[in-house]
Amino acid sequence: MRPDARAWFSGRTTTARSLDAIDVDGLIAAKRRSGTSVSVVLPARDEQETVGLLVADVVERWMHRVHLVDELLVVDSDSTDATAEVARAAGADVVAASDVLPAHGSRPGKGEALWKSLAATTGDVVVFLDSDLTGDVSHYVPGLLGPLLTDPQVQYVKGCYTRPLEIDGVTVPSGGGRVTELTARPLLNALWPELAGVVQPLGGEYAGRRSVLEQVPFAGAYGVEIGLLIDLLELVGLGGLAQVDLGVRRHSSQSQEALGVMAGQVVATALARAASPVAGGLLTQFRHDGTGFVPRSTAVALDERPPMATVPEYRARAADLAG
Repeated sequence: MRPDARAWFSGRTTTARSLDAIDVDGLIAAKRRSGTSVSVVLPARDEQETVGLLVADVVERWMHRVHLVDELLVVDSDSTDATAEVARAAGADVVAASDVLPAHGSRPGKGEALWKSLAATTGDVVVFLDSDLTGDVSHYVPGLLGPLLTDPQVQYVKGCYTRPLEIDGVTVPSGGGRVTELTARPLLNALWPELAGVVQPLGGEYAGRRSVLEQVPFAGAYGVEIGLLIDLLELVGLGGLAQVDLGVRRHSSQSQEALGVMAGQVVATALARAASPVAGGLLTQFRHDGTGFVPRSTAVALDERPPMATVPEYRARAADLAG
């Protein structure tokens, strides 16, 4: 690891593996002193089995018992199940991604939901959580907020964790994060070696100040995490980034084919930021139908939204809130 990356890893990695490791009273006091408002955002598509418990926990712990979170929003991305109803019943505000900034149209994917969440929330700090998390993650929100509420230099915080992988009933304690290890980490180490200390560059749990999130583009689909990390490095420098060890992260695993598409989107996003043109924009994969190999191509070319601060409706709303 390069010296700058090693120094960052040592100085900018904190631990919040459980609620016992977090000074919640200190965070509440810091939030009050700074006057910082906090929004929590969960992008969701067909997550009726998990989103309700996540929402209920955040609402009960961090909105009702103590006032750490001011706003909780679930952005529903064209769910075909009861995700929206379950989230709303658990206490979240729920918007359909297609209903936010309707004049700009709607695109599929996680990046779109996260981008539009900036236009549908008002917090000075925004915490993003994936909506398919399972197990006890009650410490995630205060853990991610810690560096932002206590250190004004920190602008963006990535969660990191071990990621168990369960396949056919067999659990590998740290076998998750396959796209990270086989795609994202090699790319970052080769092209942005100062980011070599980031443990989970593609992890879906992170938080940032609105003032910087609104200044960078949001890549579509699964390129959003690596895009934000690279763009915010450029915007705020390595010293403005931090990471928090949140312990263990469990969620539903995807198929190898789905992970291949995800990897293709990550590659396209990273190469675009390295000023390397992506010629085809298609990922071709193969299935065997018992007779022969059948090719299947999926579009993975970069599709991204511009910095939210450049969107006229968002600027007009910001002016209204400031006035």
